[in-house]
Amino acid sequence: MEYSNKKIIIITAPSGAGKTSITRYLLKQFPQLAFSISAATRSPRGMEQHGKDYYFMSVEEFKNHIRQNDFMEWEMVYEGKYYGTLKSEMERIWSLHQVPMLDIDVKGAIHIQQQYPHNSLSLFIEPPSVEELQKRLVSRGTESAESLAARVNKASYEIGFKHHFDHVIVNDQLEKACQEAAALIGSFLNR
Repeated sequence: MEYSNKKIIIITAPSGAGKTSITRYLLKQFPQLAFSISAATRSPRGMEQHGKDYYFMSVEEFKNHIRQNDFMEWEMVYEGKYYGTLKSEMERIWSLHQVPMLDIDVKGAIHIQQQYPHNSLSLFIEPPSVEELQKRLVSRGTESAESLAARVNKASYEIGFKHHFDHVIVNDQLEKACQEAAALIGSFLNR
C-alpha cells in the first residue's frame, strides 16, 4: 500500500515526559485524529486493555509479525520488550478518513518520519530536566529501582535525538505544552 498522500502525526518523548497526557488532550481537541494502537509484548498496566491501549501479544506472536513484514516500525525498546506500529493499524485509521496519531518511542518515531518526511508532523516532548523526569516516574509508583534507573538512563540518551524532529515542546507546564502542540497540529492538518 502506498502511504505517500496520507498524513501522520508522531508524538515522541522519553518515558515520563508527558506524551500520553498531551496525546489524550490532542485527541479530544481534534476529532479527525485517531489514536494509533501500538503492538507490545509487555503485560498490561493498571486498567490498560487489549485493542484499546495496546495490542498485547507474546514475543513469538510479535516475531511472527516481524517475519511477515507487518510493521511500519518496531523496536526492542527494553530487553525482551518489543513495541511496534502495525501497517494494518494505519490502514484501519486511514480507512475511517482520519489521521493516525502515533505515541511511540524515539527510535520508532525517527524511523516513521524518515519513511514519510512530507506527510508527517513529528513533535518531541522534552521534560524540563532529567531530575524532573525522574520525579515523575517515581510518582507513578509503577517502577522498580532497576527499571527506574533504566528509564532515566534511556531518557538522557533519547533527549540527544530531539533535533531529529520537526518541533520540540518543553513540558514544564502541561497546559502550555498541550496548547503549543495543538497549534502545531492545527496548522499541519489545515495545509
